[in-house]
Amino acid sequence: MTTVASFNVEYIQYLSPSGELVGDEVPAIAKDYEQIKSLYETMVLTRVFDAKAISLQRTGKLGTYASSLGHEAVHVGIGSAMKYEDVFAPMYREYGVQFCRGVKMSEVLLYWGGDERGSDFSGPPHDFPWCVPIATQNTHAAGAAMAFKLRKEPRCAVTVIGDGGSSKGDFLEAINAASAFKLPMVMVIVNNGWAISVPRAKQSSGETLAQKGIAGGLPSIQVDGNDLFAVHNEIKKALDRARNGGGATVIEAITYRLSDHTTADDASRYRPDEEVENAKKIEPISRIRQYLMNNNQWSVQQENQLKEQCALKVEAAVKTYQNTPKPAVTDMFDYMFAELPHDLAEQRKYAEELEKNG
Repeated sequence: MTTVASFNVEYIQYLSPSGELVGDEVPAIAKDYEQIKSLYETMVLTRVFDAKAISLQRTGKLGTYASSLGHEAVHVGIGSAMKYEDVFAPMYREYGVQFCRGVKMSEVLLYWGGDERGSDFSGPPHDFPWCVPIATQNTHAAGAAMAFKLRKEPRCAVTVIGDGGSSKGDFLEAINAASAFKLPMVMVIVNNGWAISVPRAKQSSGETLAQKGIAGGLPSIQVDGNDLFAVHNEIKKALDRARNGGGATVIEAITYRLSDHTTADDASRYRPDEEVENAKKIEPISRIRQYLMNNNQWSVQQENQLKEQCALKVEAAVKTYQNTPKPAVTDMFDYMFAELPHDLAEQRKYAEELEKNG
């Protein structure tokens, strides 16, 4: 018998749950305390925003909302490694990435409040809007990466998918396109353990999800998704490689969804309490905070000040959201067709009259 190929999946971790560096290699970001503090502030702001958004939904002031609780290191790690000219194709909970790229909290609230103007968000105008259909954002990113390659532009496309979504054909098709055409692209599998109520163990019998990229011919690794240093460093390396003609990379980030899947879900019906409590012990924000404190770069006073500042920023965003005038009812007709079909033109006229007459 002849072995024609064999593969390994490397696991990357630089920062332990107790906030200590592990291993012999130390990434540059681990000693850049000013950058760490800036990214930590974004992580905390994202969490404070997340809690407020859930409160708004529970009191009827926001529609269904997808929480990002526990994902802060993955998202901020991605966003901080990208360049402005790169393009991001999100799923629907990557607020930390988007805040790094200039999206406003009030715009996120507009979107989840049912106002499509929230999709016309600040930040790079070439980034894609939120994508609720599972995995279609992966092929969008592949298309953008193909355009960058054809135009010979030194730009990359970055996209994300959940552990369950990695079973969708769109994800596998994007891998195939990225491999066949050697596209400048990074695909991140945010493995948070649950595809709504389906646990990772029932989704795939593979030892890793990263190996799906290997099957498609792409270099693929696994990182500790609660380790900001690991996510930032490996995303940056993958982007540099892609930008220099080395092709795409698949990165599986191991984290945990500390919240319900969305506010329409009740995770307590299918998820053991002990599992959630254990996950809280290794979550990302306390890990970075402890690292900063261990190195005399952060204090309890700074932490309290940061939380106060974040609360004020979030409240200002909520006020902007709540004070935004409602869109005209005719907006639902005005942004799909260059020339409105006759039947929709009649509906538009009728809707406009109804709105005028109260």
